[in-house]
Amino acid sequence: MSNPNIRVGVDIGGTFTDVALQHPGGLSTGKVLTNYSQPEQAILDGILKAAETAGIPLTDIGQVIHGTTLVTNALIERRGAKLAFITTEGFRDVVEMRSENRFEQYDLNLTLPTPLVARKDRFTMNERVAADGSVLLALDPTEVDAMVQTILDGGYEAVAVGFMHAYANPAHEQMVAEALRKAAPDLSISISSVISPQMREFERFNTVIANAYVQPQVADYLGRLVARLRDEGISAPVFMMHSGGGLISVETASAEPVRLLESGPAGGAIFAADFAMAHGIDKVLSFDMGGTTAKICLIEDGTPKTANTFEVARTYRFKKGSGMPVSTPVVEMVEIGAGGGSIASIDAMGRIQVGPRSAASEPGPACYQRGGEEPTVTDSNLTLGRLDAENFAGGAIPLSVDLAHGAISSRLGEKLGMDPSQAAFGVTEMVDENMANAARVHTVENGRDIEHFTMIAFGGGAPLHACRLCEKLGIEALIIPPGAGVGSAIGFLKAPFSYEASRGLFQRLDAFDAGTVNAALQELEAEARAFVSEGAGDAETTTRLTAHMRYSGQGWEIPVVLPYRSFTDSDHTALLAAFEEAYRTLFGRVIDDLAVEVTNWSLTVASVLPEVPKAGRHLTGLPLGGGKTREFFDAAQRQTVTAREVERSTMTPGVIVEGPAVVVENETSTIVTSAYSVIGQGDGSLLLLRKGAEQ
Repeated sequence: MSNPNIRVGVDIGGTFTDVALQHPGGLSTGKVLTNYSQPEQAILDGILKAAETAGIPLTDIGQVIHGTTLVTNALIERRGAKLAFITTEGFRDVVEMRSENRFEQYDLNLTLPTPLVARKDRFTMNERVAADGSVLLALDPTEVDAMVQTILDGGYEAVAVGFMHAYANPAHEQMVAEALRKAAPDLSISISSVISPQMREFERFNTVIANAYVQPQVADYLGRLVARLRDEGISAPVFMMHSGGGLISVETASAEPVRLLESGPAGGAIFAADFAMAHGIDKVLSFDMGGTTAKICLIEDGTPKTANTFEVARTYRFKKGSGMPVSTPVVEMVEIGAGGGSIASIDAMGRIQVGPRSAASEPGPACYQRGGEEPTVTDSNLTLGRLDAENFAGGAIPLSVDLAHGAISSRLGEKLGMDPSQAAFGVTEMVDENMANAARVHTVENGRDIEHFTMIAFGGGAPLHACRLCEKLGIEALIIPPGAGVGSAIGFLKAPFSYEASRGLFQRLDAFDAGTVNAALQELEAEARAFVSEGAGDAETTTRLTAHMRYSGQGWEIPVVLPYRSFTDSDHTALLAAFEEAYRTLFGRVIDDLAVEVTNWSLTVASVLPEVPKAGRHLTGLPLGGGKTREFFDAAQRQTVTAREVERSTMTPGVIVEGPAVVVENETSTIVTSAYSVIGQGDGSLLLLRKGAEQ
């Protein structure tokens, strides 16, 4: 019989599938290579591995929480359903015309990303709703019937419907959806007034198209996963991590898969936020580096920064504006193609470049001995002595130093006149500098000074690179939590059930209509609570309200968090004050005598989690005696050094080891450069402090 206290979190990444099993005796983890043809098989393999370690039968598992890159990968690789898009007459080409933004203004041969739906599959109807929801041109039922027949004749697997201003009045979209469902009950149908009921047709249309494009595939995958779990005796309910940092049911995820875009990285941000609260740190930079990508997120006062838009599948050197913008709640982070499997190459100017291409798990880095021939970051770390060839992934994946040397030498070293160690150092320095630049830009864009932050690093690759990254960024303190190698999977177990409902409702503050706003917020709260109750039942919840506001004439708004209550018409002054405070934080000033307007409202209902226990924090300690040594290349000294090698289990609270050192465990290794010391903490974390820094 299943036990509700036994929960398992599963994160499918581009290279590894991570499993974290929480049980009364503690936490057991597993890490297996991702199976691209049958991802559910890797999940079962990982769960079985963790359950065997814990000595727990699979039938005892009471809850499964899953995060996946399936949606992101399907959009990037254009592996989705045969899709039709229905929109308002005259707006057929919105998704192709995009916005006026030219993401690379000096490239005369600039090519815009190709829409998910070809023009021949985009259809229009004679209807029009105004921005205030009034019907300017009613939809003719005869035209609806003709459109249904067109869709049936086209053999489409999915349909997206996006009419102008449907967020203000969804009646026309609902009419088309009902007619399609009546004629073809098995057809996948997504309407923008449900998937993204917000202003801006380009983003709204993109979002509903993306949802419809992946919906059949995601629904099929989740159905197979649940069935396989049942076959193995796991009858527990399955929940999904959504990109906003909470849990939703499998049914909701199947209907709105666009909410899963960043589900894995969101779990990592929750994981880091939990440790930020445990250590009483209010300014944290989370650094998640896996086998394929690296993700950086700002966490302040224990809460990851969130946004209501996200750009997926950037096509031009990861430049902002070159991808597909979607309007969905998301933990805001910067993501670059810099993971352990990222491939190193030489560009036309003779420079080492790393990523965004990845060797992933098939065939993997050269040192994996699975057929990979191109040099990767993992090959470079092995060459530099930062990885133990015999104990990688707890010994489950033996590494070949010779194959790593061969790949680096043939593809990089010989062309640059360098020996393998020099070329490997060039690879790691390049990837570290790329990540440092991304972190600098991310913090500056949010009006923050990065040197005032503490880094929390996790993922299989982050502990190898985090110390060097802190050196480059001027960060003096770094935390490596226990279970860092499977951090996102553990984060799933710490996430609340939550749902964010949003609504486009344009108003200027000088004409603030409290009655209209209150009515809309009540509807949003009812919608959000209905979804949260699917998993949390009658559990205590919290409600967070965000107004998206801007100065009149500006192109984009900023999120302004407000207390959730019933508004009155006189509250426009309080809203203005809150907006100016948020605007000043971001831009350092406000603009006098310019009207302010609200474009969208977002309301999040989340279950209340137990209070995070405070960690016993140690800033000084007693040196650890004994132990063995090994050599690795220390980037701080630009030379190979003899370093202490210590088992993580020996880093008990208050124990200190001076760098250079390597702290080893099954899922990863932590490199401590000569500029830092490492101290064991009360909660099992490692605290790395810059030598001589005041704390």
